[in-house]
Amino acid sequence: MENGRSFQPPPKRPRHDLPPTMSIRGPIPNGPMHPRPLIALLDGRDCSVEMPILKDVATVAFCDAQSTSEIHEKVLNEAVGALMWHSITLTKEDLEKFKSLRVIVRIGSGFDNVDVKAAGEFGIAVCNVPGYGVEEVADSTICLILNLYRRTYWLANMIREGKKVSGPESLREAAAGSARIRGDTLGIVGLGRVGQAVALRAKVFGFNVIFYDPYLPDGVEKSLGITRVYTLQDLLFQSDCVTLHCNLNEHNHHLINDYTIKQMRPGAFLVNTARGGLVDEHALAAALKDGRVRASALDVHENEPFVLASSPLKDCPNLICTPHSSFYSEQSLTELREMAAGEIRRAVVGRIPDSLRNCVNKEYFPTKAPTGMRYAFTGYQDGMNGGPFPYPNPAAAVGALGGVHSTTPHDHPQPPVSHSNHQSAPHSTEPGNHMAKEGSDVH
Repeated sequence: MENGRSFQPPPKRPRHDLPPTMSIRGPIPNGPMHPRPLIALLDGRDCSVEMPILKDVATVAFCDAQSTSEIHEKVLNEAVGALMWHSITLTKEDLEKFKSLRVIVRIGSGFDNVDVKAAGEFGIAVCNVPGYGVEEVADSTICLILNLYRRTYWLANMIREGKKVSGPESLREAAAGSARIRGDTLGIVGLGRVGQAVALRAKVFGFNVIFYDPYLPDGVEKSLGITRVYTLQDLLFQSDCVTLHCNLNEHNHHLINDYTIKQMRPGAFLVNTARGGLVDEHALAAALKDGRVRASALDVHENEPFVLASSPLKDCPNLICTPHSSFYSEQSLTELREMAAGEIRRAVVGRIPDSLRNCVNKEYFPTKAPTGMRYAFTGYQDGMNGGPFPYPNPAAAVGALGGVHSTTPHDHPQPPVSHSNHQSAPHSTEPGNHMAKEGSDVH
């Protein structure tokens, strides 16, 4: 007792100073649970990395489709998010088929297989994963450059084929074209993450490094200790070896063509680990055959998967081709998929496009939803677990996930999906239900 009144302890402060109605994980709902948003992997089967990151906020399914004509109607109608590799293309007409889609995450850095402008106009955010595999691509690029200069690839094949190299004359013939690196000029087209990593590595080998990138502010060259040129023509004219590290867009398709090859130093090398569409392969084949380009190494190609026998490059002896593998390592593939799933998760629990780290098409979003637009642009409505509700009309979404097995252990199983119309049904990633094989097609 104090002054005739009973002592009342002060009210407890909520942990982490969060509002009383908010917790780190969100409130556990009472009563019927809302349907979970559907996330679909469009062109693959393996969701084993993505599922643990998404299973508490979404149902994850895979389609294993090569075109939207193979995607089941359920996914087209109900998928809120899509993950995709490089083997499927989404044009404006393809995007119109999706009725609930709000976000697409390209599992990779390039996004030239998505019409990002049309997606933005539909209110669909397109994201990429630009931070993965930088070291692997840069290391692969240097590896290819070294092979071109030191002829390692061709010399190893000679030994494998049983050719004997004995004495200086025989060696001179076998290693013809080998060159000293120190003092040569490496020209980098596109000084993004990979371009910068290549520049740092190339300096160690003694290259004079120059670059062309019209999108970077002045001063970048000072921090890296390299030289900037302001036109592609200057870079091609000065470079003993040219390496490409830029995205593919409508402005740089066939950046390397018959005209630009003629601007290169006679006998220069060409390396491409960026995008196949940057190089006109017919023009490169002609240049390799007449010696204007001494040798070339390509990890990416205009048509993939690459088949040398049907390529204009098939008769070029001074060429190294690899199967779009420069980004790959076990570590980088896992990192890539985790980062893509994390971006999808931010879309599900946050606001689009504000919560996204790597949205590439914000500029195409209209300032307000036009007549007939399926979504507002201020994010989802509040829904399950305090997060955003994935459907524009929650009342109409009850039972929407029939046919896709939920990744939540306590959800009731749903009836199977019909396989009519030759469409690929979405497959759940819940353990025991259509689990995919380990490994998947890569970027």
